[in-house]
Amino acid sequence: MTVHQHAVEVRAFARYLRDLAALLDPGRGWYGIFCARDPAGMRACFEGSEVPPWDVVESLLQDLAAVRGAGQAAEESVRAAALFAASAAAYDGRPGGRQALADRLDMMLREQSDAVRRLGDADGEPDALAWARDDHARATARCVELRDRLAAVERTVPVPDPWFRGQDGADVPTVSAPRRGKPSGARFAGLDTGDEAEADPVPSPGPGLPAAAPRGARFRGAPAEVAPAPSAPEPDDPAAHRAAGDVVAQLVRLRAEGRSGEAHVVLCEAAAWPAGRLPVLAAALRGAGLEADRATLLWEMSSLTPAELAAAAGALAAAGLADDCGQLLRLGVARPAAEVADAVVALDRAGLEAEARALLEAFVRVRTPQEAARIAEGGPRHLVPRLLAAAREVSATRERDLVHALRVAGVAAP
Repeated sequence: MTVHQHAVEVRAFARYLRDLAALLDPGRGWYGIFCARDPAGMRACFEGSEVPPWDVVESLLQDLAAVRGAGQAAEESVRAAALFAASAAAYDGRPGGRQALADRLDMMLREQSDAVRRLGDADGEPDALAWARDDHARATARCVELRDRLAAVERTVPVPDPWFRGQDGADVPTVSAPRRGKPSGARFAGLDTGDEAEADPVPSPGPGLPAAAPRGARFRGAPAEVAPAPSAPEPDDPAAHRAAGDVVAQLVRLRAEGRSGEAHVVLCEAAAWPAGRLPVLAAALRGAGLEADRATLLWEMSSLTPAELAAAAGALAAAGLADDCGQLLRLGVARPAAEVADAVVALDRAGLEAEARALLEAFVRVRTPQEAARIAEGGPRHLVPRLLAAAREVSATRERDLVHALRVAGVAAP
C-alpha cells in the first residue's frame, strides 16, 4: 500500500468521526467528557493525524444511541468498525508505525498499573472509585487492542519505501512516538490525565472493546484444576543470576536501539520462568534502573495461571521483596473472580496464608460486593469466612455489603 493509500484510509475515518460528532452535543455524554479533558487530542482525530482507541469510538456510538436510538447506533457501529479497522491498519503500516505501537503499549501498561493503584487508594470515595474503574477498563481494553494491532503489523512486515530508509537500512520513524510520562492525546481520552479530571462528571462504566482473545505469552489460560503451587528453586542459584543478567543486558541494548516491541517480548517470556528465578530478575531490573520494565514484568506475571501466580508471589515474599509481592497481588485483582478464587486456594496450599489474605483484601477493596461473592461459589466453606474477614479489614460497611451480596447469590456462610 502506498503512502497516498495510507492517507486515504485515515482521512476517510477522520471524516466519518467528524460526521458522527456533528450529531452529538459536545457538552453532554462521553463526547462532552472527551472534549473537556482532551480537546487537542479530539481535534487531532478529527483531522486524521491520530486514530482514537476503539473504546473512544464505542463511547461516541453510545452517545449516538442516546440521541438517535439504539437502532441507528447499531447500524453505525458496523460501518464504524470497518472504517476504524482500515484506518488503524493504514496508520500502523506507515514507516515507524510498529515502533509507535510498541511505545504506546508500554505507556498503556503503566497506565493500567496506575489505575489498579488508584483503585486501592479510592476506597470510600465513590467519585474517585468510579473514575479509577473506568480508567482501568479502558487501559485494559487498549492494551488488548494495541497487542492485536502490533501482532498484525508484525505478521505483515511491510518493506518500507526506500525513500523512508536511513543510511544503515533501518526504518526512519515518521510517526511520532508518545512521550514518556503523563499521557496526552485522544488515545488517552477517558483516562486520568491530571487534576483537571476532578471537575468532570462521574461516568458510568464505559464500554470496552469487542470481546477478543488477547495474544502474547501472558495469555496462556488457566488449567481446569488448580494444582498446588510448585516449590521454588533457591533464589541464590547462580544460573538464575546469569539468566537475569542476560535479560537485563538484552533490555538495555533493545531500549537503546529503540526496539521496545522486542523488549516487551523478552519480558513476556521471562514472566513464565520458574518462580524462584523471578525475584532475582525483579531485583536485577531494579538495580539496573529499569523500573518500567520491572513493572511490566509484574504485570505479565499477574496473568500467569493461578498456581503459577501463587508460586511467583510466594517466591517474591520469601526473597524479601514485599513491595513487589504486594504489587503483583494488586494487579491480580483484575482477573475474573473464579481465577482469583483458584489463586487463593493455590496460595493456601503452598502455605502462603498472608499472601492469600492480601489478595482477597485487595479484591474486596476494589471490586464490587457482587463480584467478591462470586469468589465463594467454588468453595463456600473455605472461602466465605476468608472473604468476610477481608471485607472486615476494609470497613464494616464493606462487610455488610458482602454479606448481603452472598445472600442474594445464594451462597451461605458455613
